[in-house]
Amino acid sequence: MHPPHFSLRTKLILSFLVVIVIGGLISLFFGQRLVKNVLISQAQAKVNHDLASAWMVFNEKLNDIKDIVSLTASRESLHEAIRNNRTDILLRYLNRVRNEYGLDILTLTDSRGRVIIRTRNPEVEGDDQSGDEIVSWALQPNVIAYPQIVPKSELLKEGKDLAERAYMEFIPTPKAAPRPEDKETSGLMLKAAASVIDEKDDLLGVLYGGILLNRNYEIVDRVKEIVFKEEKYKGVETGTATIFQGDLRISTNVTDAQGQRAIGTRISEEVKKAVLDEAESWNDRAFVVKDWYITAYEPIKNIKNEIIGILYVGTLEKPYIDIANRVMLTFTILASLCVIFLLIMLYFSTTKIIKPLQRMVVATQEIAKGDLGHKVEIQSADEVGYLAASFNQMTEKLKAANEELIEWGRTLEKKVQERTRELTEMQASLVQSEKLASLGKLAAGIAHEINNPLGGILIYSHLLLEESKANSNLAETLKKIIKETSRCKNIVKGLLEFARPKEPEMVLTDLNEVVNKALAIFERQALFQNITIEKDFSDLPRIVADGPQLQQVFANIIINAAEAMNGNGLLAIKTLLDARTDTLRIEFRDTGHGIKEEDLPRLFEPFFTTKEVGKGTGLGLAISYGIVQKHNGSIEVKSEVGRGSTFTVVLPLIKEAPNE
Repeated sequence: MHPPHFSLRTKLILSFLVVIVIGGLISLFFGQRLVKNVLISQAQAKVNHDLASAWMVFNEKLNDIKDIVSLTASRESLHEAIRNNRTDILLRYLNRVRNEYGLDILTLTDSRGRVIIRTRNPEVEGDDQSGDEIVSWALQPNVIAYPQIVPKSELLKEGKDLAERAYMEFIPTPKAAPRPEDKETSGLMLKAAASVIDEKDDLLGVLYGGILLNRNYEIVDRVKEIVFKEEKYKGVETGTATIFQGDLRISTNVTDAQGQRAIGTRISEEVKKAVLDEAESWNDRAFVVKDWYITAYEPIKNIKNEIIGILYVGTLEKPYIDIANRVMLTFTILASLCVIFLLIMLYFSTTKIIKPLQRMVVATQEIAKGDLGHKVEIQSADEVGYLAASFNQMTEKLKAANEELIEWGRTLEKKVQERTRELTEMQASLVQSEKLASLGKLAAGIAHEINNPLGGILIYSHLLLEESKANSNLAETLKKIIKETSRCKNIVKGLLEFARPKEPEMVLTDLNEVVNKALAIFERQALFQNITIEKDFSDLPRIVADGPQLQQVFANIIINAAEAMNGNGLLAIKTLLDARTDTLRIEFRDTGHGIKEEDLPRLFEPFFTTKEVGKGTGLGLAISYGIVQKHNGSIEVKSEVGRGSTFTVVLPLIKEAPNE
């Protein structure tokens, strides 16, 4: 029995069919995985970004409480009432503040931490709050705000209704970790405390206030409104946000099977272990009450850096799975149509394929060498001719696609470079801000600790100098001590100005007049006798600013320019209005020695100076930079070694003072 005879056409068609089917199945398998992974990855990246937005809302609320408590504690009327022991006035005023700003608690203690006024429950007073970690910080003195777990006993002091809000019985939740307790009686509170200090810097007490997050849906609903914009999928809201106390949902817009907020349900055991036990973020799919979500969880920490809760955002996973399935279904249909189309083409193109095979081989070899412009000669109008024409068309498209791919590569590389530059600039700005904040705290501590000893050294040195002989070696030594100690006090003064900058007093100000006042300070000094000053002042509109503070900025820049020119050169000052950006620009150009390029990024860092040891503290430009930032402006610097520098102060065009 002879095996069945198959024509070459049949063999080719069968061979191509096997390859196409196997390749299609493999493509479908990996394509489905790729599509799902890409969609889920994009969704996870969006959720991670949404969590950052949720933190902004959370921290904004915490800072609002901090600002309310801090501003209230600084009121002179409050100080006067405390000094006069007018508890009736204190109660009325603080109760009005609490109600006006929606605080759950607002309590005043004396300087030892004992409660004077408890606005929510005035009958309970005299208890000692100095053991509270947030209140104890404010007794130092200080202003501080952190999330805090408040026990039932403290909630009852503030009011029985708060204790009832915090009380929650655990609701059985699928995949939750087992716990021996079946209820929660304490509450999670956003709490802030501020020292009450009078004009003599005497500590009168501590004012603390807060908002209980248990059954308070303001933050989670605000996150949902900002991030997810009430999006729904098949009648189900896609985006959710939750605040956990431990692993317990105390504020959420996740709903249960009855459509109610899932208060009292708990987090899955897998997420609890990662976030609460191992202090890690969770960015993955997770089972939330009754559905699978693409989620992001991060721990909430108290003042002691202990994990007391979790902030969560998540988006429903089902829409992305359905999209992936629809894409794969469409791809499968298109692939099937392509297979049918190819089979038809193969049937009509295999009759005369044998003879021109060599020419095809030669053509493919040329193309493999990179000659995408090589053409196959068409000698007939039959199937082989059609194949040759298709081959030529394919090479043209391949060439065009190759050129397009190269162009896309260039474009993508350019975009990557631009994005990398933007990210680098953003990171540098964040690092600079964090560095300045840390240095400010350190500077304040150093100044506080060494200011009094320096004052003592100066006083006793002067006394010893008066008792010593005028020409003695002891007198000369004491003069050096007094000189260097005075220099130290100036450094301490600069530290305090940097660490505790004065808030600007915003009034209508003429910047040309401020620059002239800054120049008037130096024009008679010896350092400026050989310096030519050129002024090119435009007719500037008056803006809302703090003139004395800006005069200090301009004076720092002017004296630095004079020292850079060693008292001999040209200082050109120009003021102008930039209508394109609605800003005022004040340029100071000198002909000094210039600044090295590697020193420019550090120019506004505290204690960084290019001057000789003993001739500068490195605080002038740092303080100036802080003042300009408080005016929502910036300082631009251009410099060339050996040719001079240009400092430009850029200020926004604000013509009306902000409302008090």
